[in-house]
Amino acid sequence: MKEFNIDNIDQLKELIEAKNGEQLKTEIKDMHPADIAELINELDDADEALFVLQQLDDETVADVLAELDEDERADLLEIMPNETIARTVEQMDADDAVDLIQELDEDDQEDVIKHIDDVEQAGDIVDLLQYDEDTAGGHMSTEMIVVNENLSMPDCIKTMREQAEDMDEIYNIYVVDDDHRLKGVFPLKTTITNPSANKIKYVMEPNPISVRTDTPIEDVALDFEKYDLVAMPVVDSIGRLVGRITVDDIMDQVREQSERDYQLATGLVADVETGDSVWTQFRARFPWLLIGIVGGIANALILEGGDNGEWQTVLPGLAMFIPLIGGTGGNVGTQSSAIVVQGLANGSLELKQAGKHLLKEFFVAMLNAVLIAGLVFIYNLIFPADGDSQKAMATSLAVTISLFAVVLFASVFGTMVPIVLEKLKIDPAIATGPFVTVTNDIVGMLIYMFISTQLIHLMTLG
Repeated sequence: MKEFNIDNIDQLKELIEAKNGEQLKTEIKDMHPADIAELINELDDADEALFVLQQLDDETVADVLAELDEDERADLLEIMPNETIARTVEQMDADDAVDLIQELDEDDQEDVIKHIDDVEQAGDIVDLLQYDEDTAGGHMSTEMIVVNENLSMPDCIKTMREQAEDMDEIYNIYVVDDDHRLKGVFPLKTTITNPSANKIKYVMEPNPISVRTDTPIEDVALDFEKYDLVAMPVVDSIGRLVGRITVDDIMDQVREQSERDYQLATGLVADVETGDSVWTQFRARFPWLLIGIVGGIANALILEGGDNGEWQTVLPGLAMFIPLIGGTGGNVGTQSSAIVVQGLANGSLELKQAGKHLLKEFFVAMLNAVLIAGLVFIYNLIFPADGDSQKAMATSLAVTISLFAVVLFASVFGTMVPIVLEKLKIDPAIATGPFVTVTNDIVGMLIYMFISTQLIHLMTLG
């Protein structure tokens, strides 16, 4: 395999612009598919990328498409003839082929499948397309080695050799009964340790960990992590073996989910990349920014209308602590919701434990609130915001009590929102972003305004 040098990209680009196919083919024929994908990602338009693919054999094209960024692949698929896509799909495992075909519209999907010469593979793809892409069935592959539990060891080895010819990777051999129900797994090591076994069912590992086709892929990922698996069989509703999921499929899913959650948490409503157009990035960012603006305007109206601005006149020092109140509430709420979202994602927190976690969060919030409010109160005593001692004490009490209340509210609210969203089947990751921050800003300001005006009236400063 030829080592790729990033410094050669300009030279390769010149060959592509000059449409020098023969020289380009010589330069890239020994390159790794991932390096060719990197080259394509550096090109300016899809036509140039298609020219690069035209210099490769179908198997390499399949590998390159699998390595490409989703947006680059989508642009390429739009201009690739369906016959070419079909030839490429024939070089892929069924699950990878399904992932690619799902990026096409329905008419193109049907046309590509019609052009697949391998009828068996086309049938597997059609079957897999029926499953929801967020379930185990939507991510499984039908390529696997399967043997009957009543085979002898010699017959088992013969069957394994026949099926292994079309396999790229072999993790386990799956054992089924006469009705194709999953009965066990058969590690390759067993062929050495038990070479004279009468029947496979006597030396297999029974009752393997498996998932059903309708199991959410997030739950599958948790099982892979919990049991340290590299592959897992997938069964239908009556236990018949229909496919397997491998760890590389799960890693892709985990990475995509992590990226999606991170973007939601930072206020992006769509999956975007650095190379996306200005309009695409604008659409992904603007909705949450608009909510932030609405929240800011709401805060301004609260400040302007609070008791006709009496508190600003009587205790002007209160204005100094407005950023502190809003910022603390947003930070505390984001921390609380992030912990819950992480727990829901990795399985360490279940919905039935929500009450227990909420109670724990309340006690944590109490400790934080006491310490934060106490520190700010001490600061105000040392550096009073207002010159008059009575006013300074009123300001200190208003800020201290408000901070205590805001921290408690933000913690409880930040904990409850992702739990409620999870129950409503909405991605709880959105709770860790601007939603919690903006809400806590507004509620925090309302709390601050209420406590401040009440103290003004109580101490008859107005």
